[in-house]
Amino acid sequence: MSRIECRLVGVYNANGGLAGELSYVIGKIRGTAHCGLCDISHGKRPMYRKEWKEMVQRLPLPLETVHLNEVDASTSRLLEKARSPFIALIDGENDRVLVSAEELDGCGGDSEALFALLSHRVAE
Repeated sequence: MSRIECRLVGVYNANGGLAGELSYVIGKIRGTAHCGLCDISHGKRPMYRKEWKEMVQRLPLPLETVHLNEVDASTSRLLEKARSPFIALIDGENDRVLVSAEELDGCGGDSEALFALLSHRVAE
């Protein structure tokens, strides 16, 4: 059995691709779609925030972000138990959600608040 390297995976509460992104934007405008992870990583812009990029570089583990229709098998199993968005630790043995949707919302769009929470959880 091959060893899986520990990594963090952030799952957005939206599908990727043009149709998925458009659907999310329309839902956001209408007030029917929300993603606390998007609020932190993008804010109101289509590109990653500078603060987000800097935070990701400081994390002790690599962080990959994916949309609902882009998740791998390990992350898909977590979606059966947890509501998106979330950030998970994937290690191949004890994959688990580290930061829930509610906790992402609690960060209030602040990447530093998320960094503090993630750093604490990874250290545990």
